[in-house]
Amino acid sequence: MLLIKSKIGFKLDYSLQENNMMNWYVLYTKPRSEKKVEEQLFSFGINAYCPTRSELKPWSDRKKKIYKPVLPSMVLVNIDDKDINKVFESPLVVRYMFWMGKRAVVRQSEIDILKKYLEGSYNLISCNSSSVNVGDDFKLPSFNNEKGIVSRISKNNIWIYLNSIGHNVKLKLA
Repeated sequence: MLLIKSKIGFKLDYSLQENNMMNWYVLYTKPRSEKKVEEQLFSFGINAYCPTRSELKPWSDRKKKIYKPVLPSMVLVNIDDKDINKVFESPLVVRYMFWMGKRAVVRQSEIDILKKYLEGSYNLISCNSSSVNVGDDFKLPSFNNEKGIVSRISKNNIWIYLNSIGHNVKLKLA
């Protein structure tokens, strides 16, 4: 089994999969068409997932809640190997993500973690902010015990820098 960390933070698994098991793959899409691709793939009978986060955008006359994709120009698909080319029926799909000459496979456990994190299930951690200092190593149980470094602490939040994805993760203190 070969585990590699990609820029989007998923561990890519190139072990041999059972033939009857459907894998999650990463698709590149045309810019700003992630949600449209997800809808089209659903209409084709393909299980697709476009992770989004809500954001409040000010307009001239009101504020509107929009859903912005977490992975720009990417959609995750759960598809059987025999139907691998069916995704190209959508004109907005560009190609699959490849790593070391093979299609990048994302594990189901990582998809579940991403869904739970975006739902807010993993947003709270219980620790005393006085016991944690900037620069400390920190394990995140919500990210399969991924190790990070505390980069900032406030009264209600803590920011952990994760090397694997190259970004800070903001967590609320319980």
